[in-house]
Amino acid sequence: MKLAVNLVYQDAALLARAAEELGYAIALAPEGYRSDAASVLGLVAGRTERIGLASGVMQIPARTPGLAALTAATLDAVSGGRFRLGLGVSNPEVSDGWYGVAFDHPLQRTREYVEIVRAALRGGPVRYEGRHFRLPRDGAGSAPLHVLTEPVRPDLPIYLAAVGPRNLRLAGEIADGWIGVFTSPELAARAVAHLREGRAVVGRTLDGFEAMPCLPTAIMDDTAAAVDLVRGQYAYLLGIGDPERNFYVSLARQMGFDGAVEKVHELVRGGDRAGAAAAVPLDFVCATALVGPVDRVAARMQEYAEAGVTTLGVMVSAAATGTDGRLELLRLAARALRLSGVGEH
Repeated sequence: MKLAVNLVYQDAALLARAAEELGYAIALAPEGYRSDAASVLGLVAGRTERIGLASGVMQIPARTPGLAALTAATLDAVSGGRFRLGLGVSNPEVSDGWYGVAFDHPLQRTREYVEIVRAALRGGPVRYEGRHFRLPRDGAGSAPLHVLTEPVRPDLPIYLAAVGPRNLRLAGEIADGWIGVFTSPELAARAVAHLREGRAVVGRTLDGFEAMPCLPTAIMDDTAAAVDLVRGQYAYLLGIGDPERNFYVSLARQMGFDGAVEKVHELVRGGDRAGAAAAVPLDFVCATALVGPVDRVAARMQEYAEAGVTTLGVMVSAAATGTDGRLELLRLAARALRLSGVGEH
């Protein structure tokens, strides 16, 4: 198993270079309320040499598939072939509130989107007739989608963020990797099983497929104090929009934290973010994050590797700390991987 780092836009290049020196395989740039992925990755591409780069994730409602393909090709070219395109349908509330895009039929929309991106990366003008996307829109075709970036990698890996069984099976079927969040080893094992089912649909196995859950990380001797460092990230994600349509809320409920989730959401909506963070259950965080002493984190890494995880994302972005604290987290996570005995040799 390898490690990846989820960056923040502050000092992103410094963090990525440190991760590269520590042997991390991938640096991911998230996309959300604070920053977009492409800008951060462009900076990191110019300041690193070996580490893989990935969007974690670019939001499908935010970009046409043509722009996603062009952005992916550009980032791959300027990084010397190190980029992976991570995509996700986002949250229903964000899709509507930020981008004015309906969240209907997310699986079919994702399938069509990926088909167009792959067609664009193969080169040549793209013509596409789908339920949700049609290129050219008016059928005239005077200037069809045509990516002319050089060099362009037709097999550029595409990863999908997925939570539910159907979305996971779709990721296994049409993508080259999976990006997960809020994932315990048990949930990761279930996700890998669904991914395997999706691969079987197209006659393929999981060989070469990336299974990459990204976990909030805070490593220190006092586990409770470590949990406190990432509680804010949990409250933020659990508090987005309508709880009945929030994927993170759904995951927490599946794990038996129904009442606590409702309390967190209520406090967020009331403007009490500190109270919401304090209300996030310790057991929920301990099950889905890398928190506590190095030896505890090493043991958890073993469990994720046994569940079928190929790369484990270290979300230094989730910890309430500064650049020095995040650099230390990178070092401690690398040490935990060595201690676990499941790292690549």
